[in-house]
Amino acid sequence: MRVAWVSLRGLEVVARWMRAILALTVAIRPILHYPDKRLRDPGLPVETFDDELQALVDDMAETMYAAPGVGLAATQLGIPLRLFIIDVAVDDDAASDLRVFINPELVELVGTTSFSEGCLSFPGAREDINRAEKVRVKAFDRHGQPFEVLADGLLAIAVQHENDHLDGKLMIDRLSILRRRLLHRAMLKHGNGD
Repeated sequence: MRVAWVSLRGLEVVARWMRAILALTVAIRPILHYPDKRLRDPGLPVETFDDELQALVDDMAETMYAAPGVGLAATQLGIPLRLFIIDVAVDDDAASDLRVFINPELVELVGTTSFSEGCLSFPGAREDINRAEKVRVKAFDRHGQPFEVLADGLLAIAVQHENDHLDGKLMIDRLSILRRRLLHRAMLKHGNGD
């Protein structure tokens, strides 16, 4: 009986070490491409700000930078959580400006603008999308600390785009019927409907 307890205790120690090693390992994860049905799954609220969440945020950043992109939602990785990241420092010489938005809430939308958007789930596509010019968003950072930001420019566009992903809404949904059909066909033609 004691031998079984020691073996179980040994397994717990090994499991703890494995989790610690995995937490230090950053991975590039596969991004779902349209029309993958999982892109329509809304994100669920994040309830625990633990090591697993920190590893996910790190993996998302590595994946976004490798793609390359300026934003990525957890739902684009098939992980139904209300979490997205953004880095709008697009200039090669600019310092990273990685922002983590967990359980975001858009509390104010001001004005209107149109922007030529791309999306990592629609490789190679760019479409003019109408959005609010400014957005006030409340969220939690990666450590569970609440914050609020009034965003404009590319940051406002990216916040709205990524927040749409958390609601299961895609940029194709914001297009006219004709543009929607053309983009749908283009994605299927280029093999993005895996």
